[in-house]
Amino acid sequence: MSLTHCPECAHEVSLNAVACPNCGRPVHAPPVVERKIVVAPPEREGGFPTWALIPIGLLGVILLFVAYLAFRGTDDQANTNINVNVAGRRTTTATTDPVRDSRTTTVPSSDAPAVSVPGQTTTVPGSTTSVPVAPAPDKGTVVINARIAPSSGSAQTAKNTKFYLLDDDLESILSEARVEPIEGNSLTASLGLAAVFPDRYGEFQRAAERAIARHVKYSGTTSSSGSANLSGIEPKQYHLFGITRVGKGFALWNAPVSIIAGENVLNLSPQSVTPVRDSDS
Repeated sequence: MSLTHCPECAHEVSLNAVACPNCGRPVHAPPVVERKIVVAPPEREGGFPTWALIPIGLLGVILLFVAYLAFRGTDDQANTNINVNVAGRRTTTATTDPVRDSRTTTVPSSDAPAVSVPGQTTTVPGSTTSVPVAPAPDKGTVVINARIAPSSGSAQTAKNTKFYLLDDDLESILSEARVEPIEGNSLTASLGLAAVFPDRYGEFQRAAERAIARHVKYSGTTSSSGSANLSGIEPKQYHLFGITRVGKGFALWNAPVSIIAGENVLNLSPQSVTPVRDSDS
């Protein structure tokens, strides 16, 4: 009995057997033929055919060759121009500027004769300017110098005294404001009493101050030297008012003054001190 080997499990099998008793593979099975199928990519409808790439490639190679020839011709021409320019510049003289350290080319001058242009001298006369005149000031400044004449001794400066420029007379201002004077006194005497005894006559003093404040145009306080400075005053007629306490008395200024544009110095005559008698003493 002829034997063979099973191609699947290598077990010995009789040639007359139908299948391998070990793995069951048919002994006389037809051979398997492997077929390779090459599938060509489908052509797209309306697409670019592949055979057209060949002439396009050839056309590209020709264009590159033509561009190379043109570029080479341009370089040859440029080299020729450079050689010509270098040969032409050999006739010029190169100098070096020691300050800027740069190359300077000197072009030879022509053979034409130089032309001399005559100079010109002009004398310009001086200008005459009139002396400027500053415009007159439209405002005035006031310097007040005030002194006090006590009952005994020499005059002394009126220190820390406030002066006012009023637009009306003091008596008229207090009367129009219906300020009642202190019993048995005039309005100006009542102002002196209120200055010496503010605790007693405070009501009158406050009423008088309110009335006067409505008519004050300018004001200033004297320094230790008895001087007060006022500026920016409109030129016109005013009434000068000021009051200060001196011991048991007072000094009061109430006089009309005229202010002009520019400087105004008011040297007030020494104001006598009015004594105040205390009825309670």
